[in-house]
Amino acid sequence: MKVRIPTPLRSYTDQLSNVDAVGATLNELLTDLDRQFPGLRFRVVDEQGRLRKHMRIFVGADMVRDVEAVVDGSAEITLMQALSGG
Repeated sequence: MKVRIPTPLRSYTDQLSNVDAVGATLNELLTDLDRQFPGLRFRVVDEQGRLRKHMRIFVGADMVRDVEAVVDGSAEITLMQALSGG
């Protein structure tokens, strides 16, 4: 399935903004992304296997916070990083 990569994480994907990955769950999809692009998963998921607080993941139009969520093979996955400033 297609995965949209945010600009801050494109250094892991050779600057690609869209990549393909497979998986029945979000966790499997992130594992496949990490297999292809080492280090990417750690930027999305913490040491306890939970999504990092600044990450947002959308499956189609729905925001998902559970890494064990089932992903529809036809949906586009969008990884987003919440940015803040001061």
